[in-house]
Amino acid sequence: MHIRPVRKWGNGPYSVAVIHGGPGAPGEVAPVARELSTMTGILEPFQTETTLDGQVNELRLTLEELARPPVVLIGFSWGAYLSWMVAARYPDLVKKLILISSPPFEERYAPTITQTRMKRLKKKERAEAQDLLARLADPDVPDKNGLLAKLGSLLALADACDAMHPDNEGLHCQYEVFSGVWEEASELRRNNALIRMAKDIRCPVVAIHGDTDPHPGEGVNDPLAREVRDFRFILLEKCGHRPWIERYASEEFFRVLAKEI
Repeated sequence: MHIRPVRKWGNGPYSVAVIHGGPGAPGEVAPVARELSTMTGILEPFQTETTLDGQVNELRLTLEELARPPVVLIGFSWGAYLSWMVAARYPDLVKKLILISSPPFEERYAPTITQTRMKRLKKKERAEAQDLLARLADPDVPDKNGLLAKLGSLLALADACDAMHPDNEGLHCQYEVFSGVWEEASELRRNNALIRMAKDIRCPVVAIHGDTDPHPGEGVNDPLAREVRDFRFILLEKCGHRPWIERYASEEFFRVLAKEI
């Protein structure tokens, strides 16, 4: 059996998995896994594949080999998309989907994300972010892992409402994973294939979203409320993209999560 990259929290059997954002930013949901492990065993898989199908298959195999399906999948940001795709393709594996701070499910909601982030940054930070974006787009620029990490740290400033501490626990950005997967996912959103997967979702879906997240909550709520039979949307006040670091929202976030799992 192939040994898959996964961190185990608490004691098995494991029927809950927390799925990282990024793609290519492993480690950032460790605080969520740690907190939930006081209630039940948690799997924290790491995504290593550089294609969309590769990541879907990697997560499926991890759940089949290490979890006790059907599981509760808790996907953060990119991990919300990945969890959604796994639940659509392998519905027998998933008991419930919890989507934390998901990107929008339809393209018309996407353009405001970068605009909102840039507006929230100070002038110097905005210029640095724009420079990093340009360098990441240049095929001849080396060390893109480092550039992506710097950009992530800058955007985290714009993503937060009132953060208690920096969100960089265990973070090691992988540009190859990010670039290989995100463009495929963006195309699925552009051609509406992503939201059409709703017809294959059999489990309940719960979306948890911060009211100041640059990713617009209506881009999650409106499409899923229309297309998913069993769907609930929970909006957290005074909360940005990473609820667990938010001074005013973290306690409510963990209360909601504990209730849902």
